[in-house]
Amino acid sequence: MRRTALLTAAAALVAGVLAWPADAAPTTFVHPGVTVSKGQLDFTRSKVNAGAQPWKGAFDRMMASKYADLNRTPKPRAVVECGSYSNPNYGCTDEREDAIAAYTQALAWYITRDERHAKKAIELMDAWSATIRDHTNSNAPLQTGWAGSSWPKAAEIIKHTYTGNWANSGRFATMLRNVYLPEIINGSNSNGNWELSMMEAAVGISVFLEDKASYDKAMGKFRTRTAAYVYLSSDGDLPKTVPSQNLNTREKIVNYWQGQSTFVAGLTQETCRDFTHTGYGISAISHVAETSRIQGQDLYGTDVGERLRHALGFQAKYELGEGVPSWLCRGSLKLGLGPVTEVGHNALANRLGHAMTNTETLNTRNRPSGSNNLFVAWETLTHADNPS
Repeated sequence: MRRTALLTAAAALVAGVLAWPADAAPTTFVHPGVTVSKGQLDFTRSKVNAGAQPWKGAFDRMMASKYADLNRTPKPRAVVECGSYSNPNYGCTDEREDAIAAYTQALAWYITRDERHAKKAIELMDAWSATIRDHTNSNAPLQTGWAGSSWPKAAEIIKHTYTGNWANSGRFATMLRNVYLPEIINGSNSNGNWELSMMEAAVGISVFLEDKASYDKAMGKFRTRTAAYVYLSSDGDLPKTVPSQNLNTREKIVNYWQGQSTFVAGLTQETCRDFTHTGYGISAISHVAETSRIQGQDLYGTDVGERLRHALGFQAKYELGEGVPSWLCRGSLKLGLGPVTEVGHNALANRLGHAMTNTETLNTRNRPSGSNNLFVAWETLTHADNPS
């Protein structure tokens, strides 16, 4: 038995990740518990009601957005077809934005207690759960991950804080279980932001469904991918890899890292592609870490938090205008990180006390952060300096 345990531990080390315990899922799931907790919602609500900044400004920005419109009409499709870069785009934008709208309306309900917002969130979720059957074409896994990241955030708030009736919550759960989870739970060997977003969705859906097996599987893939997405000097001469990708030579790894052959702490697998896709990956890492913390297993204190801290700081300094050295991405970067710094900064700088000067400067400059219209929304409102 002891020999088997040692072999298992050795296999985990060879795979390049810390072993994630078999009992990773919480004994009892915490609700609402996907990226935002009840304590965080209560803190946010108190700040908005007091007119305090930056929360009031963030709330006003959210309420002025198309996602908070009480006249919004859902646009569900039975089959959402998304090709590369959403071409073709048959329902892709509609699905992502209706999911963000449901989350926006849920936040609006919690902060204002105006039932019209709760009912609008329910209308959006019900329209899709009554209609959608599948995602198709090459971007189906990523599309499912993006929309599937927002749906459970909305559903968690409504199911666990709204005292009115959501008669079709069971049908919504069935939609997540049958339409979304199978498309994402087995991961992806594409660029790392794909699998990170897919695992964000899988973790969030697993919390809503209280599905411990899926939660554990998603967390395992998430930790492996995070270790392979953000380089730390402790990784050695080369970045860690995902075993299924068979990146077994230096040449293959350098090619997968967009031709980058010099590795420094905080560099990501997509830094030399562009900062926008890098931002997707960083955001997903922060969201899963935040959900894990709410559920009682804090990943910020592990290599996940260390990778997130370095990734934020490394990208932030160039986003702020620092000159690009010739060894980095052939001396040229495509900036545009997006509104993805609040969650990680709050956890790592405010809660854990890490000095994150560049990240903090960028974070403050971008306030109040809005939405990237894919799967990120209103994080100054929900996570700015939030101690809960």
